[in-house]
Amino acid sequence: MSKAYCEACDRNRDPILSVIRELFSGCKAVLEIGSGTGQHAVYFAKHMPHLVWLTSDLPENHEHIKLWLNDSGLENVRQPLLLDVTDECWPEIKIDAVFSANTAHIMHWQAVAAFISGVGGLLPVNGIFALYGPFNYRNDYTSQSNADFDVWLKQRDPGSGIRNFEDLDGLANAAGMRLKGDVQMPANNRLLCWVKRA
Repeated sequence: MSKAYCEACDRNRDPILSVIRELFSGCKAVLEIGSGTGQHAVYFAKHMPHLVWLTSDLPENHEHIKLWLNDSGLENVRQPLLLDVTDECWPEIKIDAVFSANTAHIMHWQAVAAFISGVGGLLPVNGIFALYGPFNYRNDYTSQSNADFDVWLKQRDPGSGIRNFEDLDGLANAAGMRLKGDVQMPANNRLLCWVKRA
């Protein structure tokens, strides 16, 4: 089996790293939800050696993630955990941050709600949740390319689609988190960050 490759991961990894390097500077362990190919995990773990980077995804992506991790030779990345965000019980792990990229618009809304609720339940007080992707604001697209992307997503799967920031922030608040930052990223993406309240 050859390693899966995602061109978008190579395009967005440096802009993301420029933000999360500071966000995660005081963290020891980060869980990535929806690790996909495993490219982000390898790149971020290499550039943030103080972190233990835990990967996770659905079973069909595990072999691809393992290939990237095994080829990297890095000691601060962990083999993928089985994590379906809609499961009632999540893996019992100790982490102080969660990272996820380009997942909320792929999941159905029920899964998005379970995802954010699960993150809130997993994080300790002052734990950080960083979510990267395209988002709408007040039900409006931030660009024509995002509007076109949303049409494509819904043609592919009517349950998917670009999510509204206000809805996500409401879910995060309900899960005990408060907004820490909303950073503009290239290609009409954002990096949202919440912190778990005491």
